[in-house]
Amino acid sequence: MDMLTRRTLLTATFASAALLAFAGLPRMGHAQAANAAAAFVDQTGKDLLAVVNGAGSAADKQARLRQIVDRAVDVDEVGRFCLGRFWRVATPEQQKQYLELFHQVLLKNISGKLGDYQGVTFAVGRALAKDGGVSVATVVTRPNSAPANVDWVVSTASGSPRIVDVVAEGTSLRLTQRSDYASYLSQHNSSVPALLDAMRQQLAQPG
Repeated sequence: MDMLTRRTLLTATFASAALLAFAGLPRMGHAQAANAAAAFVDQTGKDLLAVVNGAGSAADKQARLRQIVDRAVDVDEVGRFCLGRFWRVATPEQQKQYLELFHQVLLKNISGKLGDYQGVTFAVGRALAKDGGVSVATVVTRPNSAPANVDWVVSTASGSPRIVDVVAEGTSLRLTQRSDYASYLSQHNSSVPALLDAMRQQLAQPG
């Protein structure tokens, strides 16, 4: 199950932050929308790094991170996208269970990797309005690692700005995640219950 969540971890770990009041974003011009999305991503990174590098117990940091993820990331939309065509064949109950498990797995992986992101810095670059959202370019730097080019895709389809994808070094993480899910399901007779069971098993593992 590691392949099912390794990219999602990177997505949410950097994309989490406090929600800003950009309700007017869908009615803005392209330049205004791009500037607002860039400001949102900038604040997102600052809020995240304040948790990662700040004081407090691991439990306190995990609780704060959960709040950030819920506010700043459109987890349900990302989850539906990652399941792809299998979302339509899942029953309503399976869809509900899947989204709940997707959220839990996401949070578990983020919480378990807090220490790995201490000392991270980032710089916000150009923001471009595109169909379905705004892509904000950043450069993320970790100690003793080469800088990474990371683009954050911000959407307001839910009514408020939410991060729905991360493109790391040219690779869309949600597209890669969807490919991983499709591969897993193709090896298990397209069984959504099999995927749900595998996600439960991952949650039961320590760490």
